[in-house]
Amino acid sequence: MKTAESSTPVVVPVILSGGAGTRLWPVSREGHPKPCMKLPDGHTLLGRTVQRAAKAASARKILLVTNRDYYFISKDEVGRTLGAGSNLGAGYLLEPVGRNTAAAIAAAAHWVSANVSPEAVMLVLPADHLISPVEEFLREAEQAAQLAQRGKLVTFGIRPTAPETGYGYIEAGAQLPGGQARQVKRFVEKPDAATARAYLQSGDFLWNSGMFCMRADTLLQELGEHLPELARSIAQCWEQVAEDGKSQFTELPAESFGQAENISIDYAVMEPSRNLVVLPTAFTWDDIGSWSAVAGLVPQDERGNRVHGDSVLVDCDDCFVRAEDRMIAAVGLRGVMVVDTPDALLVADARSAQQVKEVVAQLKLRGHESYRLHRTVMRPWGTYTVLEDATGYKIKRIEVKPGAALSLQMHHHRSEHWIVVSGTAKVVCDEREFLVMKNESTYIPAGKKHRMENPGVMDLVMIEVQSGDYLGEDDIVRYSDIYGRAPA
Repeated sequence: MKTAESSTPVVVPVILSGGAGTRLWPVSREGHPKPCMKLPDGHTLLGRTVQRAAKAASARKILLVTNRDYYFISKDEVGRTLGAGSNLGAGYLLEPVGRNTAAAIAAAAHWVSANVSPEAVMLVLPADHLISPVEEFLREAEQAAQLAQRGKLVTFGIRPTAPETGYGYIEAGAQLPGGQARQVKRFVEKPDAATARAYLQSGDFLWNSGMFCMRADTLLQELGEHLPELARSIAQCWEQVAEDGKSQFTELPAESFGQAENISIDYAVMEPSRNLVVLPTAFTWDDIGSWSAVAGLVPQDERGNRVHGDSVLVDCDDCFVRAEDRMIAAVGLRGVMVVDTPDALLVADARSAQQVKEVVAQLKLRGHESYRLHRTVMRPWGTYTVLEDATGYKIKRIEVKPGAALSLQMHHHRSEHWIVVSGTAKVVCDEREFLVMKNESTYIPAGKKHRMENPGVMDLVMIEVQSGDYLGEDDIVRYSDIYGRAPA
């Protein structure tokens, strides 16, 4: 496929979706990352990004780069977004650990080279951006692809609308002939307020969007020139992937990928490159990195309050309230954020939105589960919700998707009672296999191998009552699993 000689570039969108988003706790957590959190309009950040990517994908392929722990939740979200009748192929490149954007994009370049062409154009899109109108984004992505086809590395620069201190900047130089793209003079770290005001007034500084466009072979060539050790490391990592694992589902080997240098693509390639240009954009761009950004998506009332969910505000100004499952009433507050979930509540000064990540750091130090999991936990087979957790017992609501099955497993310290609320459960307990119908129940003693499966076409809903002296989620021995979670 000789895309360099073609008038129309072959474009493969590459979506980077690995971040847990600690500044958006308690909705975003390690087990439910930021790209998969619901926005006020009911969509997710990942879903919105996939929608844009699908329209830009001239090769009818997109690639999602994410952590291996997020594969199933990401795959479900991509499937919901594209729909069952989509002719777009989605590939998944799974990182065993996060090694920053340079390693992720380099691995993506190897995937694109192997599955499409070394000359294919990669449109690199972080999964936590909101962009409108999409039509303008597509027009400018097409311009970027034409530049990339000619060997340029293209970054998208956002025209600043305010003296923002939370973004990095790009200083733009001379304009290239025949278009809007400009040379890049330098990258600038997040400035102080006075410097940001000067940047806004000069007209030569753009926000660094973190979106890029370049050919796969160009990126690998530039990486080899500026950071040869990382280029070799990722090349060796790719060579270790089995041939049958280099297509739709690619899991990078943990040991070799974990040794790759932890560095951003900006530092590794973009800043030292002599082929980098910036394309000033006309679309509206929001980096959803904090609750202040999320609040901006909600209409405000005459007193500057923004409410998402069932809430009553009395004598409040400039507040943001997000309610999920219960009524929230606020009285006499000024500039306060309230974010409620079933198992955690955040109350913060709106000016301190960036410090929410410090809450997550403290929860980690204390070993508190709320930094990692919600009360409702997503699994490949469905979800479970902890309804009550006390000494000696735990009660869960379990929902299993049609055709899905839990692993064949055993618990040392707990027994389980299962009561089917709706649907039908196919149960294995040691050598027995039997069906449990609606309004029926069964008992799984500790130490017994067991499995539950949904053989029907509707969701299986059941209540599980655990009893024992230890009820931790790590009390599980897996013997086999259709989702690859059992040890070899």
